[in-house]
Amino acid sequence: MSLFADLSPFAVLAVWLIGANAAAVLAFAIDKSAARTGHRRISEFHLLQIALLGGTPGAYLARQMFRHKTRKEPFRTQLWAIAAMQVLLIVGFGMAVLVLGADTVQQWIVGQIG
Repeated sequence: MSLFADLSPFAVLAVWLIGANAAAVLAFAIDKSAARTGHRRISEFHLLQIALLGGTPGAYLARQMFRHKTRKEPFRTQLWAIAAMQVLLIVGFGMAVLVLGADTVQQWIVGQIG
């Protein structure tokens, strides 16, 4: 029996996004601390992966909180591209809900993830 078996797909998504954003803030904090102390850093690739998996808002928040990776290229552009892609996905999802109805979209999602 799955931990999330009794939750709706939207609740599972909310839990996932909270975790991804918390992970992004934590990863940026650890990387900033490592940069200051000369310890092993978290690669930009891994920071971007966390953003890609839903942690983009946390990544943007952490960049401002810790003044970390705010001017670094191509990281800044790659993070922006991830954010733009996610916004487009959210808009598309919203349009699908408006056109098809929330129940139809939820049934489709459940059918895709099995």
